[in-house]
Amino acid sequence: MKRVLLKLSGEALAGDKKTGFDEATCIGVAEQVKQLVDAGIQVAIVTGGGNFWRGRTSETIDRTKADQIGMLATIMNCTYVSEIFRHVGMKTEVFTPFVCGAFTTLFSKDAAVKALEEGKVVFFAGGTGHPYFSTDTGAVLRAIEIEAEAMLVAKTIDGVYDSDPKVNPEAVKYDEISISEVIEKRLAVIDLAASILCMENQMPMLVFGLSEENSIVETMTGTFTGTKVTVS
Repeated sequence: MKRVLLKLSGEALAGDKKTGFDEATCIGVAEQVKQLVDAGIQVAIVTGGGNFWRGRTSETIDRTKADQIGMLATIMNCTYVSEIFRHVGMKTEVFTPFVCGAFTTLFSKDAAVKALEEGKVVFFAGGTGHPYFSTDTGAVLRAIEIEAEAMLVAKTIDGVYDSDPKVNPEAVKYDEISISEVIEKRLAVIDLAASILCMENQMPMLVFGLSEENSIVETMTGTFTGTKVTVS
């Protein structure tokens, strides 16, 4: 694969701290991505915002405003993580679907693909720019737009299970599963809207645990131990 989109959960970036950033975790991610970039693979990244904000858990404020706060959380995440990437020796660019002054670049497919072809790691922050769409949906949308060959989904758990392994210790992990089965069984890989977008646009996913040693590199070049979500 020559071009992929990596979806990082916000909670995974927080490591054991659960909120904010765990710098060692972020540096570890950056060092792994650098190996891919050095090997000639073009990498785009979307982060969640769950280490700062989960708007759907608020019963007080308007859902639209809650989702807008979530969009801003992903911009903070992408700005921070992109600087960590620069620290380990990569060039980066952060794109948003709305104007953020001098902070980010306004997204267009042409500009994003040009940046990837120049060897930059591209960050897509701010989701889709609209409420009611998760960062999962934004990630799939961007993966389709930039014509990525697959979406790598780095989570706090190490793959797709038939039930929540945090709740059910007997949960069974899938090595491979089709996106149609994910939708049919309502498995919580990514949300339903994002899953349907994957199915309709033939975007395969590789789901794995970010905390597993060297998991990003292994997913691309070595022994993959997560779950492959197929589109056939």
